[in-house]
Amino acid sequence: MSLKNRFKKFLPRTIFGRSLLILIMPVLLLQAITAYIFFDRHWEKMTSRLAFAVAGEISIMAEVLEGTDGEKQIGGLSRYAAQHLDLLISYAPGERIDTQNLAGSDIDWRRLMMVDALSAELETKVRRPFTLMIDSEEKWVDVRVQLEEGVLTVSLPQRRLFSSSSYIVILWMIGSSVILLAIAILFMRNQIRPIRRLAVVAERFGRGLDIPSSFKPEGAREVRQAAQAFLDMHERVKRQITQRAAMLAGVSHDLRTPLTRMRLQLAMLPEGPDVEALKHDVADMERMINAYLDFAKGEGGEQPVRTDLRQILDRVVAGMKRQGVDVHLEMDQDLSLLLRPLAFERCLTNIVTNARKYAPHIWVSAHHIDDGQLVEVRVDDDGPGIPEDQREEVFKPFVRVDQSRNASTGGVGLGLPIAREVVHAHGGKIWLEHSPHGGVRAVIHLPG
Repeated sequence: MSLKNRFKKFLPRTIFGRSLLILIMPVLLLQAITAYIFFDRHWEKMTSRLAFAVAGEISIMAEVLEGTDGEKQIGGLSRYAAQHLDLLISYAPGERIDTQNLAGSDIDWRRLMMVDALSAELETKVRRPFTLMIDSEEKWVDVRVQLEEGVLTVSLPQRRLFSSSSYIVILWMIGSSVILLAIAILFMRNQIRPIRRLAVVAERFGRGLDIPSSFKPEGAREVRQAAQAFLDMHERVKRQITQRAAMLAGVSHDLRTPLTRMRLQLAMLPEGPDVEALKHDVADMERMINAYLDFAKGEGGEQPVRTDLRQILDRVVAGMKRQGVDVHLEMDQDLSLLLRPLAFERCLTNIVTNARKYAPHIWVSAHHIDDGQLVEVRVDDDGPGIPEDQREEVFKPFVRVDQSRNASTGGVGLGLPIAREVVHAHGGKIWLEHSPHGGVRAVIHLPG
């Protein structure tokens, strides 16, 4: 799989999801760049300046205690530091500190930055041995400075080493991004809604259903243009169907009238071999004309209604059994679908009749599949079958695969083309495959 195909695999499937991705990715990228600049410049600089101030205060107190009697000065210095500097100091004469410069536990990245900044400033300003101890639970930092005659301990709250405004900036960045995305989602949903409505209407049209009268072009200019073009196409198709139906009604009358006269004239002639041959020719002509008209008529303007597919299957199978055909039927209990009953019954009749011509046994089944999203109708036979490379050819008008089936069975090659046209008008699919019984299996998928 190429890199391009892998990238497409992770892309959202809907235009709404892809639009959100287009909105979210630049926002996330911008926030990442802003956060990097903020932490690299503002936070680090603020921490360094605060550490500079604290180190200066500790340096002054160390100088004061170093130049005088530390035990006498510690009382007043401690009160001043607590009141004005938010520092707690103590002095332990005669003590020595360890050489370790840093101690503590559970130091996160923020405290580590704070300690590094304070350590650097203390080394510059105090210029004496010192240690740092971080109390993570109490939020305090203890600095111990080695003086000549003792140890100065300074305790300061961690808030003195970082700016609280940093959190406000972070929260503002996150909050503003969330608000921006929420507003963008609302506007995007309004822009996508006309496209979704157009997709639903187009799907209904593809399934042969009527377009709701409430559907009107709306939304952005390009979407309105697409919707109007679709409506214009729908009107042209309806007009062509109406004109074709009117023309076929006239053709049907014009063709059947002379055939009826011929039948009457033949009926008045004395019986004989020539008359029987002419009657047979007239019957063949009527059969072919009916097949042509059925193919040209398609669904014939019939409107889809909620129909029980079980009743249609029962009628088709019962008709075949009356003709002595061995047909087995198996189907689910609830098979209610939006169908054009007459057109779909003609479709199934053509398929079963086609199987009857070449096979002694037929199996018909209808079941729900894909969690009820589709209804599958299968017609199996145990005839000679059709080669795989020719199964698509039989759906073309006037094509008969005589190499695999007996040419003496008659027909003009329009049964399966009519069936496919009817199935497509219902928004379904039809194809042929090998049957487990040895012949051909016709499979129909209809929206459930």
